[in-house]
Amino acid sequence: MMACCGGCLCCQCCCNEGETRTPEELTILGETREDEDEILPRKDYESLDYDRCINEPFLEVLEGLDNKRARKYEVIKWILVFAIGVSTGLTGLFVDFFVRLFTQLKFSLVGQSVEECSENGCLALSLLELLALNMMFVFISSVLVLIEPVAAGSGIPEIKSYLNGVKIPGIVRLRTFICKVTGVLFAVAAGLFVGKEGPMIHSGAIVGAGLPQFQSITFKKIRFHFPYFRSDRDKRDFVSAGAAAGVAAAFGAPIGGTLFSLEEGSSFWNQALTWKVLFCSMSATFTLNFFRSGINFSKWGSFQLPGLLNFGEFKCVDGDKTCHLWTAVDLAFFVLMGVAGGLLGALFNCINKRLAKYRMRNVHPKARFIRVLESLLVCMVTTLLIFLASVTLGECRDLVSTNNNTSTQGSVNEEVNSTIRRFFCYNNTYNDMATLFFNPQEVAIHQLFHQNATFSPVTLSLFFVLYFVLSCWTYGVSVPSGLFVPSLLCGASLGRLVANILKINFHMQIYSGTFALIGAAAFLGGVVRMTISLTVILIESTNEITYGLPIMITLMVAKWTGDFFNKGIYDIHIHLKGVPLLEWETEVEMDKLTASDIMEPNLTYVYPHTRIQSLVSILRTTVYHAFPVVTENRDNEKEFMKGNILISNNIKFKKSSVLTRAGEQRRRCQSMKSYPSSELRNVCDEQTAVEPAEEGQDILQQMLERRHVPYPNLYPDQSPSEEWSMEERFRPLTFHGLILRSQLVNLLIRGVCYAENQSSASQPRLSHSEMTEDYPRFPDIHDLDLALLSPRMIVDVTPYMNPCPYTVSPNTRVSQVFNLFRTMGLRHLPVVNAVGEIVGIITRHNLTHEFLVAKLRQHYITI
Repeated sequence: MMACCGGCLCCQCCCNEGETRTPEELTILGETREDEDEILPRKDYESLDYDRCINEPFLEVLEGLDNKRARKYEVIKWILVFAIGVSTGLTGLFVDFFVRLFTQLKFSLVGQSVEECSENGCLALSLLELLALNMMFVFISSVLVLIEPVAAGSGIPEIKSYLNGVKIPGIVRLRTFICKVTGVLFAVAAGLFVGKEGPMIHSGAIVGAGLPQFQSITFKKIRFHFPYFRSDRDKRDFVSAGAAAGVAAAFGAPIGGTLFSLEEGSSFWNQALTWKVLFCSMSATFTLNFFRSGINFSKWGSFQLPGLLNFGEFKCVDGDKTCHLWTAVDLAFFVLMGVAGGLLGALFNCINKRLAKYRMRNVHPKARFIRVLESLLVCMVTTLLIFLASVTLGECRDLVSTNNNTSTQGSVNEEVNSTIRRFFCYNNTYNDMATLFFNPQEVAIHQLFHQNATFSPVTLSLFFVLYFVLSCWTYGVSVPSGLFVPSLLCGASLGRLVANILKINFHMQIYSGTFALIGAAAFLGGVVRMTISLTVILIESTNEITYGLPIMITLMVAKWTGDFFNKGIYDIHIHLKGVPLLEWETEVEMDKLTASDIMEPNLTYVYPHTRIQSLVSILRTTVYHAFPVVTENRDNEKEFMKGNILISNNIKFKKSSVLTRAGEQRRRCQSMKSYPSSELRNVCDEQTAVEPAEEGQDILQQMLERRHVPYPNLYPDQSPSEEWSMEERFRPLTFHGLILRSQLVNLLIRGVCYAENQSSASQPRLSHSEMTEDYPRFPDIHDLDLALLSPRMIVDVTPYMNPCPYTVSPNTRVSQVFNLFRTMGLRHLPVVNAVGEIVGIITRHNLTHEFLVAKLRQHYITI
């Protein structure tokens, strides 16, 4: 009771009706509860139409599809999958080339200036040069995000939501791709603590979505006649392949990319897709490897650089019998590092969540240029801190120590030694802090993994703190930004710190690179909470299978520890955006609810043969994306009055919001006066409104007590009569199928209808290609020229509806409903009783965790 009076979701027991807020009202457009400050899923996000609509045009395509055409269709799909992989690899090559170009240009200019100014005393000039370059790059990146706001961040939360079945506007557009790819190379070159690997996943997904369409919404002139794969089902499968190719190109991990798409992205998966996704990932990896190896080493076809981020080879020098990568004793330390990574990852996510909420309240509502100023502020603070830390806090380390490295191969050692920085250090020494900060992030990772005893504990501690704070602040500003590399650097520095302590204080014979790798895995796992795919990605990046067990144990411990406090960073940002993401499964307690408890009983329906005036009224006065196609039960007149059988089944779930023909007709006539046709404008005036039953009366009891009157033979669009009995008002509706809003608008625009004095056979027929021609941007009902329509014409929707959608019984438990909805990739799930009458419909929003929790509270209060 106290929860009810304190602002609970449902509470007619002790709250006034006017003050009560239902879960549906709380779910409107990301509204927050004041007591919990919780962002609820928004209702303006649509779902993908992943389930096939088996209507007559689709069956005609199947009938004309012989084995030869089916093989052609499959060959085209394989060619497109290969093209997606190659294009994603070339995208990675483009980003990597210009990031290296801008970074080398910047560091060479600044490095030369620092060396000159260290003698002449003009360090302020060097700082201004570095600051000017970084802020110029950040400004360009931030302006690109203003052009396409969806390009901000890593894009992984959005792609994960898309693969979960949620449409996010603009997420896979060509303009987003251009802004993302261009923006991320400037953001990384600017020295922000961001990575380019996360945005590669988003970029690959955009390539997968757009390439098979052979058209662009951004550039309308790019449009080729290619009638294949014009559905959400095919598009989502290609996006899965593109996202996997992005991971493969970023880390050189094709198997890890496939598992990433399976584990983190796709909520529904088929076996045939696995092989195509793996092939796409392999294509991306070897395309990038081929060109990078040829450009960097002038050895075309040598395949020496498999991904944008390579960890190098962890291997002891031949002949050193005292060297070992890891031992069973080290596993105990790995478990402890996993716990520490989980705790630090949970802290990182908590702070970043609070920063994101602050931005949502205080930055995003203001003028758009404020976001650019925030990005410039982050850039300025980051530049000042890394410059001052390198100048004042860096230690001069003996260069000779790198020549005695017995833990790496000579080639790796030479590469690492060539990237050291001597800022303010002389006599064969170098600055360890500047070596980490004034190098590309991939080089810093190599330094931490493969340099032996070259970084002091103070340097590693300061580096970790600065990277932790600044990367947490940076992730969420209006620039394209990844989180993988900053997290790896944080964890690697922490792992090297642990290795130094164990070596110096406890004189343990350990391999420092292994501890750096485990620390990177622990922190990254604590932030993103990935297990299987991240394990394989790290194994493929290191090319060392013996690391499989310690990496997996570390990641599992980090995930379990972090999950005790909060969710992963990507799930947090999905929640902050109000995306109705469906988890893998529901809680056990939710099985106390049934389909009738969570369904939406307020239905707007159409008849198999409906007049144009009625269809337009429905489409203009509702926002629903699908409508049940129903007929009225006229053949069961005797059964209709038999106790509580049919009546109770149809009315039991509708007492709170009764579906009546009178109420439906009143709602439909609201937009009729906007018609150019005077005939249709007067239809609403001629209709008589009938009030529903008096408040407080038991509708079911009234129906049982009323004398049965035969159903009048009325047209679907005729107005109700005041002489109707209660039985006629609440007549059961037999369910025949579902038809989408886009299909109805398409039929109206193309003039698919017939006259009253004609047969429905005279209605024009549309082919499957004509029904999908406008995909993915179907026309809107408000774009329809009403003057060209004859309101009394009738549309036969039966050839175009889905006559066999998945349905559930009102008594089906929530776990069964959830599993069916999620595994089959549904968008609408009708609830049909035992005699074929529709009593409600379930959508994605009815299965979100927040909605189910609210309904469970109602269930307990009712009990």
